[in-house]
Amino acid sequence: MKLIEIVNDYQYILQKGSLDIEITDIKNDSRKVKKGDLFIAERGFTVDGHDFIENAIKNGAVGVVIDRELEINEDVTVIQVKDSVDALARFSSIFNNKPWEQLELIGITGTNGKTSTTYFIKSIFEEYNKKVGIIGTIGAIIGDEKSDISNTTPNALTIHNLLKEMVEKKLDTCIMEVSSHALELKRVNYMDFHVGIFTNLSKDHLDYHETMEKYFQSKLKLFNKTKSYIIINIDDEYGREIIDLIGESVPLLTYGIKNKGDIFATDIAFSLSKVSFNLNTPKGNIDIELNIPGEFSIYNSLAAAACAYAYGIDLITIKKGLESLEGIKGRFEVVPTNTDYTVIIDFAHTADGLEKVLKVIKEFAEGRIIVVFGAGGNRDRTKRPEMGETVGKYADLSIVTSDNPRFEEPETIIDDVLVGTRKIGGEYVKIIDREEAIKYALDNARPKDIILLAGKGHETYTIINGKTIPFDERQIVLDYLDNEK
Repeated sequence: MKLIEIVNDYQYILQKGSLDIEITDIKNDSRKVKKGDLFIAERGFTVDGHDFIENAIKNGAVGVVIDRELEINEDVTVIQVKDSVDALARFSSIFNNKPWEQLELIGITGTNGKTSTTYFIKSIFEEYNKKVGIIGTIGAIIGDEKSDISNTTPNALTIHNLLKEMVEKKLDTCIMEVSSHALELKRVNYMDFHVGIFTNLSKDHLDYHETMEKYFQSKLKLFNKTKSYIIINIDDEYGREIIDLIGESVPLLTYGIKNKGDIFATDIAFSLSKVSFNLNTPKGNIDIELNIPGEFSIYNSLAAAACAYAYGIDLITIKKGLESLEGIKGRFEVVPTNTDYTVIIDFAHTADGLEKVLKVIKEFAEGRIIVVFGAGGNRDRTKRPEMGETVGKYADLSIVTSDNPRFEEPETIIDDVLVGTRKIGGEYVKIIDREEAIKYALDNARPKDIILLAGKGHETYTIINGKTIPFDERQIVLDYLDNEK
């Protein structure tokens, strides 16, 4: 594609060179640049692409996009824009022929429940013979292929590349987790969503957003980009606020348990391995039994059912789709230990998320509840004592350990968590090494105890001093128990 077609009517200054050149690809990582590429110098959290322009040109870039005054002597086309992050989103969309226009695009935002909701929707839609792709926390799924991505919602270039691949493979629907960072950092700027779903909002990411109001305003941006249906959890106070703010410009569907939404659950019955309820819609009701327990699973399935209802999918198909989902990696995942106690892995990494999972466990625990958990480094410090307090409230034994310390000292993070743990006054131990903490829990488990490994969920790595190190909790548990036989 010619560069002049990519920049189109975007506001820019041509500093040097020609727009009448052929662009073979767009890159924002100088290491990946090849001959004929357009390099967009994107500013990130820790790295500024402008510092790598020379390397990009050396690797073959024929054009460079910058957003500050910079003298580039090499024989390449240089375009200056106001914001290279925004330009990356716009140019990526155009270069890939706006793939989002050729897909049913469903966006899900909220603090908790995004991943599970995407999988519930996927299961229903596939039961309805739709061809579905996913972009989210656990990775990208296109057909039978799954690939890892670096963020819940990756950068705009990656998004449009993935959407293009979905179009090429004849998929008709993409379900995307849309994080607050993605909305704030313009990663989804140049695309619209057919359906936008709000799950809930609780304290998280305040290291970036600073206040809950700013966090909320970021989430709200999704619904300014939603064209066909907005679906809101009416039981969430922020959900009700969204309803007040968006007005009636786009059709609205609500769901809930405590408040009667358009889609709601009644006759709920819980067990440790399943949950059953009656699904009520404006077109009738049907009994549902989910293979993923807990009230949070009901909420996620209601969001998915509301989405299916918006597409006119019948109740029998919705039931089949919801009930056929056996489980989701790292979401209340029971590890097959063949022991007289239970080990559960869950991604819960906020006070609210931990409370939701622990409430389910507390309801059915016959023995003690042992929780192995920590808090992420270089993230919101204020939530750490809240996590410690929440776990201490429900657990018989808190094992406070590391969880992706990144560039922080693990012991410092643990001490922040322990402020809340000590406030409750429950029993706890402090073990910095997470693998040793897991082994300690296994060694000290008694019959009928439930061990919750919280925080990492689907992740098979840990991040220490900027290095990503393999760390698969499920395998650690199985290997350790196998060696103990």
